[in-house]
Amino acid sequence: MYNFLNLCYPNVCGICEKISNEYICNKCRLKIKQYTKSIINEFDNAKYFNTHAYMFAYDGIIRMKIIKYKFLNSPYLYKFFSNIILNDLKLVDYIRSFDVIIPVPIHKKRKKKRGYNQSELIAKEIAKRLEVQLQLNVLYKNVNNSPQSTLNQEQRKYNAKGVYILKNEKLIKNKNILIFDDIYTTGNTVNECSKIIRNAQVNNVGVLTLAKD
Repeated sequence: MYNFLNLCYPNVCGICEKISNEYICNKCRLKIKQYTKSIINEFDNAKYFNTHAYMFAYDGIIRMKIIKYKFLNSPYLYKFFSNIILNDLKLVDYIRSFDVIIPVPIHKKRKKKRGYNQSELIAKEIAKRLEVQLQLNVLYKNVNNSPQSTLNQEQRKYNAKGVYILKNEKLIKNKNILIFDDIYTTGNTVNECSKIIRNAQVNNVGVLTLAKD
């Protein structure tokens, strides 16, 4: 899927989607300025992860583009999202402080229906460009639960529990792990993933998302 996308889709601006030599044209760069945050938050003992970094506020045109990328058969938008992260020096330094990047997995039934894991496509590009190890053989989703986006805040607390499993934990033992997901709302999904990953005796767990709601 990843190599196929590189061959079949021309370079377009991720916002207006007109043919462009850049991942975003100058006009659209101004459009998204109000949503661009590039923030890194630190946590003490409230979460199973230590830090959370994100690029955007989940609002306006960014929200529309993430929904299109995730649900409306638009895998080519991974180029826009990955490039905009990779051109932010603050986030690049953050990513390089980790040994391994792990995208939040989706259930095999959902991946078959959608055709791709939106977080995996971006994580692959980031890992390749920054020479950080990508690991797809450690964290698995074994329960096809309801999408978090369809639930209220109270329901989301319990929806992610017990749906992820750990395999091949020796591959990440004693390493610094970065979990990548598209949206951070309550943090329950990445927190549950972090909890499972910590069973592998890792050093540090951080989270990177495209946006925070």
